Amino acid sequence: MQPEDRYLRPWIREDLKEKMVFVGGPRQVGKTTLALQCLGDKPRRPSHPAYLNWDDVSHRDRILRGQLPSKQPVVILDEVHKFADWRNLVKGFYDRNKGAIAFLVTGSARLDHYRRGGDSLQGRYHYFRLHPFSLREMSAGEGTDALEPLLRFGGFPEPLLKGETRFHRRWLREQGSRVLYEDLRDLERVREVSRLELLLQHLPECVGSPLSVHALSQRVGVAHETMENWISILERLYMVYRIAPFGSKRIRAVKKENKLYFWDWSRVQSAGARFENLVAGQLLKYCHFIEDTQGYGMELRFIRDTDKREVDFVVLRDGTPEFAVECKTGERSVSPQTRYFRERTQIPRFYQVHLGERDYGSEAADTRVLPFARFCEELRMP
Repeated sequence: MQPEDRYLRPWIREDLKEKMVFVGGPRQVGKTTLALQCLGDKPRRPSHPAYLNWDDVSHRDRILRGQLPSKQPVVILDEVHKFADWRNLVKGFYDRNKGAIAFLVTGSARLDHYRRGGDSLQGRYHYFRLHPFSLREMSAGEGTDALEPLLRFGGFPEPLLKGETRFHRRWLREQGSRVLYEDLRDLERVREVSRLELLLQHLPECVGSPLSVHALSQRVGVAHETMENWISILERLYMVYRIAPFGSKRIRAVKKENKLYFWDWSRVQSAGARFENLVAGQLLKYCHFIEDTQGYGMELRFIRDTDKREVDFVVLRDGTPEFAVECKTGERSVSPQTRYFRERTQIPRFYQVHLGERDYGSEAADTRVLPFARFCEELRMP
């Protein structure tokens, strides 16, 4: 693997020449490491003079006093959004030092949430969402061999690079607790955190199927509106995300059902659902990458009709379908659902990805069946 050089680094360094850069994403996905990588050719430690962390009392005092590091072309402000008036503080830094100092601001769910709360920083920054590791971020030559640890340990740097089952189990428990008892406390007012913890234990069973908020509310013992709000909170905390259906009257597409996936697919126990979640994560990463670097409006959807025919994913660019993807753990023949929806939609390319080695068919004429690793390589997934 090449953990020393994340996929967003060249784009961030280029944007820092003109504006501030904000980097958001899940807790422990590698935002601070990425920011430090942007200071030079090699990763640096948080002791670098250009790095200021709001959680460090001495750093906090310097930030509030406006005492920025001298002779540093880039200054990193980590977790500064925990300060109530952080937008005006950062705006002042930027306006006073424009052209002399570039600012890289990092944070997790709170940064993404609070940056939407006002427009005082409008036009002064570019925003990037950092995702977990993916196949193409891992060293050349590993190919399909790199897929097994990625499926097993997820894409978060620490458990993936450690590669130990016991460590991974403990990391999952500790990371979930920190999100619920620290990030949740700062972002939302939720009294019954224990029930939210119970919900987090049930949600992996929902991956790969239409999500029933009503069934979940009955299982956990809360009102439907409360459950809907809790799932939205988990989305803002970068624990889960939902994708909506795509379709038209011609295919009698469902309209209200959503599907749910985890940012960390290793939380999903079922092998088939975990692979589907991994593919969802890769496609969402592709959508966010194109959106954050190129400015297109990207969407990740799924196709399902009232007769329960389904194709797992369809990617849209500015509202126009780009390609569809069906997931199969085995090297099966072409799914009849892809043929059905090809005849009734304007989706130009259909892929069926799997964990084996067979590669046949045509994405433009019928459906291309190919290994997931080859799919990522040919479509240049980030």
